[in-house]
Amino acid sequence: QVQLVESGGGLVQAGGSLRLSCAASGRTFSDYAMGWFRQAPGNEREFVGGIGWNGGTTYYADSVKGRFTISRDNAKNTVYLQMNSLKPEDTAVYYCAVVQSVRTMYSYGSMRNEDTYNFWGQGTQVTVSS
Repeated sequence: QVQLVESGGGLVQAGGSLRLSCAASGRTFSDYAMGWFRQAPGNEREFVGGIGWNGGTTYYADSVKGRFTISRDNAKNTVYLQMNSLKPEDTAVYYCAVVQSVRTMYSYGSMRNEDTYNFWGQGTQVTVSS
């Protein structure tokens, strides 16, 4: 059974930083691309970014490009989302997800499509105060 557990969320002032972690189990984690999504109250869930299975490719939504960085540590079965220069509009529940297909390189369009993923974490709340 695949499990994804996010952590690291919290309350931070605008301009601050947080690092989210997503710990994975139940699968050969290193063989799969991973994605981060977020959902703000009243909004649809949206793609934040992702990382390829080998860690060599990263993908970012325009809204976070230059501020957020995704990385992975396959030895720890963990993917990270480093968030800097946070803004109140970054307030949301953040989710990590794992793609369906093993050792597959995806286009940006595929990575931002929720149908590409088949397992999701429970989410962690990030609140950015102004």
